[in-house]
Amino acid sequence: MLDETLTYALIKLMKAHRNQLAAALVPLGLHVGQELLLNQLWREDGLTQGDLIARLGVEPPTVTKTLQRLERAGIVYRAPDPDRPRIGRVYLTDTGKALREPVQQVWNQLDEDLQRGFTPEERELLAKLLRVTPEGRFHC
Repeated sequence: MLDETLTYALIKLMKAHRNQLAAALVPLGLHVGQELLLNQLWREDGLTQGDLIARLGVEPPTVTKTLQRLERAGIVYRAPDPDRPRIGRVYLTDTGKALREPVQQVWNQLDEDLQRGFTPEERELLAKLLRVTPEGRFHC
């Protein structure tokens, strides 16, 4: 039966984990996925929408909708590139910059919760097994 497969167990775990993440992001005024876009801007502020699409590996409408919501919330703003005015860049507001630490704390707490009860060796093995190459393959 499907519900006896590892795939089934992983999907259930992912859904539960995503729900925990969603609940933890609500007090910060964020939805799941928005923090991934913000993470790219925390790494390098002023990216183009195309840069964000490529780095996140999502469809253009997903980034457009996410940026619109983040703009309405005062977390990011868009401005033309000073050297190439036809190119739009996305920048963090002070509010967006201030979210970095609280989001990191949420993710760190979720990591701790996920690995609670694991030995250091088990944590290391889990991390190794879950690493994905840029090509989308798992390291083993």
